[in-house]
Amino acid sequence: MEFTLTFIHYFFWAIILISPLLVLLSSILITLGLLVGRIEGWNKFDSIYWSLITAMTVGYGDIRPSKKSSKILSIIIALIGIMLFGIIVAITVNTASKAFKQHADLRSIQEIKEKLTNRNE
Repeated sequence: MEFTLTFIHYFFWAIILISPLLVLLSSILITLGLLVGRIEGWNKFDSIYWSLITAMTVGYGDIRPSKKSSKILSIIIALIGIMLFGIIVAITVNTASKAFKQHADLRSIQEIKEKLTNRNE
């Protein structure tokens, strides 16, 4: 439980620290998604849904742009999405590493490693 609380603490503060960048990237994604939606004639919900699905590189294909300008904007949305979610993944990995280092019992980890090594031989 201590590990989890430490992780949440580090994660929360990292997100707070980098929140201006996250808000900026998210705003750009939504704005570009609404622009593509206007070009394609989609409603606002579908436009935002499409931009987030594209940004996460999921791309279900249920909604897709047909005009050349929309396709160019979708590439930009995907690139910004990679940055946005890459930052979130990096924060998650970093905070998990910090929490692990703080709470890891290195002797027990070494014992488990030795047991696994002996079992494989």
